[in-house]
Amino acid sequence: MSRENSEKVEKEVIQDNAAAETGTAAAANNSDTEAGIPSAENLTEEEKLKEELAKEKDKFLRLFAEFENYKKRTSKERLELFKTANQEVLQALLPVMDDFDRALAQIAGAGDEVLLKGVELIHNKLKDTLKSKGLEEVELKAGDAFNADFAEAITQIPAPTDELKGKIVDVVEKGYKLGDKIIRFPKVVIGN
Repeated sequence: MSRENSEKVEKEVIQDNAAAETGTAAAANNSDTEAGIPSAENLTEEEKLKEELAKEKDKFLRLFAEFENYKKRTSKERLELFKTANQEVLQALLPVMDDFDRALAQIAGAGDEVLLKGVELIHNKLKDTLKSKGLEEVELKAGDAFNADFAEAITQIPAPTDELKGKIVDVVEKGYKLGDKIIRFPKVVIGN
């Protein structure tokens, strides 16, 4: 039997036992004396043992289900921890990535091809290393619609064209995410 099926059966048993306990207790109170059914005091030793066994079985099933939920929850928390364990280190390296981007822009403007090639190699190596650790750039560019859930607006300027009203005019600082969690929001300028 698969884990899902066993969990489903356990839940049904727990629900049936709970319903039976509440229904049996109510019915016992109302009809014990009327129908001539012996009350709890008049039960035979075997019936008492069966009732006790059913209670212990119910208690065991509840404890087992609770333990299974605990295992699932802790394994999920552990996976989340592994995914974001290096978040602080990656956040500390983000300013280095920004410096590389600025250096590449300056070197490209100066026209020194040999220096540009060397800095690009180092930049790409650092970028690939961070990407292998789960870091991804939040993709935003000028002209995209502004969404406060994925970007931080640092200022508003008059839109250069009507199409840019309410949209991103410029990306001042790149944003990054680790898995599905944004660890640094991109800083953007939006058109007003």
